[in-house]
Amino acid sequence: MKTILILSVLALTPFASAGTLRVGATPVPHAELLEFVRPTLAKQGVNLVIREFTDYVQPNLALADGSIDVNFFQHLPYLQEFQKNRPLGLVAGAKVHVEPMGLYSRRVRSLRELRSGATVALPNDPSNSGQALKLLERAGLIRLKPGVGVQATVRDITANVGRLRFRELEAAQLPRALADVDAAVINTNYALEAGLNPLKDALIFEDRRSPYANLLVAKPSTLKNSDYLKLVRVLQSPEVRAFILKKYGGAVVPAF
Repeated sequence: MKTILILSVLALTPFASAGTLRVGATPVPHAELLEFVRPTLAKQGVNLVIREFTDYVQPNLALADGSIDVNFFQHLPYLQEFQKNRPLGLVAGAKVHVEPMGLYSRRVRSLRELRSGATVALPNDPSNSGQALKLLERAGLIRLKPGVGVQATVRDITANVGRLRFRELEAAQLPRALADVDAAVINTNYALEAGLNPLKDALIFEDRRSPYANLLVAKPSTLKNSDYLKLVRVLQSPEVRAFILKKYGGAVVPAF
């Protein structure tokens, strides 16, 4: 939600070549952060190769089949839920940032304007759906069964104050769906890609203390790789913290 060892070990590693680290990432803000640190890593002898993905499934599959060494797009609840059905042996690495989720609309300018029976679009993957429902609950729009946590689904709604109707879509499709629904809960990376400003355009916005920190994910052996450790140190540096705060103005916040 990344220095190759001695030659005798090289054949056993998934890395493309000595000093090369292949990282899969969604475009905003993940690939942007990687582009920012690429020159610093080059000075440290690491050739950072960035492969962009536009969905939340292929980066994990690519990591599992060795096409990339690390991915950077997901948080821990998503990784855990993903591996329930696809046990790929991927593990969570370093936390980098939080992308607070928001509720957006092209039709209304405030929660009070949401009419009874309004249609609200949600991400259809389990962890992001649970996160979206928790956001709506904190806004007083729905009530969920006690204790459901990040696994919440629409079936766990015990009270629906506004008689909202829910439409579940792939997360990447949500910004495009805004024209067809009354509101949509959208992940910040997709909101930014669509030109939405979370701080100005969101009707409600997740608290900055959100537990859904985006992190590096890899195979267990990669977490001890020196190139990966260099990537972690650079991504968790004061320079990256300042870059995040300046570029995203609070819509993305450091998790370190």
